[in-house]
Amino acid sequence: MTGKDDDYNFVFKVVLIGESGVGKTNLLSRFTRNEFSHDSRTTIGVEFSTRTVMLGTSAIKAQIWDTAGLERYRAITSAYYRGAVGALLVFDLTKHQTYAVVERWLKELYDHAEATIVVMLVGNKSDLSQAREVPTEEACMFAENNGLLFLETSALDSTNVELAFETVLKEIFAKVSKQRQNSIRANAITLGNAQTEQDSGPGEKKACCINL
Repeated sequence: MTGKDDDYNFVFKVVLIGESGVGKTNLLSRFTRNEFSHDSRTTIGVEFSTRTVMLGTSAIKAQIWDTAGLERYRAITSAYYRGAVGALLVFDLTKHQTYAVVERWLKELYDHAEATIVVMLVGNKSDLSQAREVPTEEACMFAENNGLLFLETSALDSTNVELAFETVLKEIFAKVSKQRQNSIRANAITLGNAQTEQDSGPGEKKACCINL
C-alpha cells in the first residue's frame, strides 16, 4: 500500500445517530478535520468521513457515517447501519426532547445492526452549561442500565470529542482482537486434532468430522 491514507490494518464503520440539530455533523467534522461550522443548515444525504488512528501498533481507519438530515424524515435505511461495528447515539444536553427519544433510536439501531455493536451515548453541547436540561447523572444511569458507554462532549470547544471516538474505536478493536485470538486458538485445536488423526494407527477408527 503506497498512499498514506491507505496505510491501515482495519477499517471500522461507525455511525452517528440521534435527532436533527444535536451536533452530529460537527462532531464528525471536529474529529476528522478539526473543523466546526456555525452554519446550522442541514446537509441532505448520507455522507461519511475517514480518519486513521493508531491503536498500539495497528492503524485503524475509522469510517464515520453521518445521517446528514435524513433523520428528520425517518428516511434512514437499513443500508446505513449495515456493517457498522460502532455507533455514537447523540443528544443535545440543552434540549431534553432529544434525550427523551434516545430509547427509540437505540431500538432502531439494534433492529438493524449487529448485536455486538459498540454503542456510546453522547451528550453534546456541554459548553452551554447554563442552558443544560439533561442532568449528567440521569444520562449516565440510562447508559449503565443499557450497557452503553457514555460521555459528554462539545464539538464547539473540542471537549471529549477525540476521547469519545477513540474510546469507541478501542472497544471495537478489543472485540476484534479477542475474536481473532479465539479464531487462531480454534484453528490450532483443529490442526492438533488433524495431527492426532494422522498419528493414529491404521486399525484405529478416525472421526470423519470434528465440530468445535
